[in-house]
Amino acid sequence: MARMLVLTEPDLRRVVQLDASAVSCIEDAFRSLATKPVVMPPILRLDIAEHRGEVDVKTAYVPGLDGFAIKVSPGFFDNPKLGLPSLNGLMILLSTKTGLVEALLLDNGYLTDIRTAAAGAVAAKHLARPDARSAAIFGAGLQARLQLQALMLVRPIERASIWARDPDKAASTARDMARQLGIPVEAGSTPEQACNQADIIVTTTPAEHPILKAEWLRPGQHITAMGSDSEHKNEVAPEILLRVSYFADSVAQTRRLGELHHAIRAGLIAEDRTFPELGKVIAGQVPGREDRDAITLCDLTGTGVQDTAIATLARSRAAEAGAGRPIDTQEPTGGSL
Repeated sequence: MARMLVLTEPDLRRVVQLDASAVSCIEDAFRSLATKPVVMPPILRLDIAEHRGEVDVKTAYVPGLDGFAIKVSPGFFDNPKLGLPSLNGLMILLSTKTGLVEALLLDNGYLTDIRTAAAGAVAAKHLARPDARSAAIFGAGLQARLQLQALMLVRPIERASIWARDPDKAASTARDMARQLGIPVEAGSTPEQACNQADIIVTTTPAEHPILKAEWLRPGQHITAMGSDSEHKNEVAPEILLRVSYFADSVAQTRRLGELHHAIRAGLIAEDRTFPELGKVIAGQVPGREDRDAITLCDLTGTGVQDTAIATLARSRAAEAGAGRPIDTQEPTGGSL
């Protein structure tokens, strides 16, 4: 009889946190993209423009893992006006041997939040200067908070600045993060001010027009751009890509919907130009930061391999902890007793 483990968001929050093991899990996922014959189809996306909504479906098969995840991830960006979160969704973990559903992860987007923040940590670990001590976060939502928390797992961050279009929200987030992390966190009055003293800049918004400009950058900085995960989103001025050492989670994806997409559309970069991927840096196949004064940028659009990795980790942790509820998914065969 087939059995499936059902895990709710509270179950998953108990067994998976944003910690060193989550960062390692996502780091391994990026490495797999560079070293294994991963099967990762293009993202399927449904736009619901009248409600400022989108739904992404991502998946990947990683040789060597027992399961693969299919993730359904809706983002409805007017939801906060209704008192609802912008992001939710679920993951389905299936057996790579039989195709049977092994776990239903009703995470409401929690695992996506964790793996996205962990990806930011991985980018900083491999591309930011080892002595990076200050951060500027663009955005004041949940991912902004998680990205700053994640940075502190991999770099000796001593101070941070938060900038958002809503100054009150930026100030509230800065106060909360200062209390949580025990470091000075201020609300930047302008995005330029937030960047001024930052060693690491992370953009976490659904902006449709650039909020980070080239003239604000200085030698030695690292930028993680993770908000542009669809064609109409654009956080980084396209000309910035001419000034930086550019890296991507998946060049095929960033050509289509990342910051690279906008630089190509602007005619600044040839569509067929190749760039190194983060997984190849992790695997030692290409260099990362080449010198102290280089400006690096990692374009993160979110990959199915990350979802398979975090779902596999969650299922394993749940089994160890006895979390979740197993249910039978098929009628018994062979007659009744």
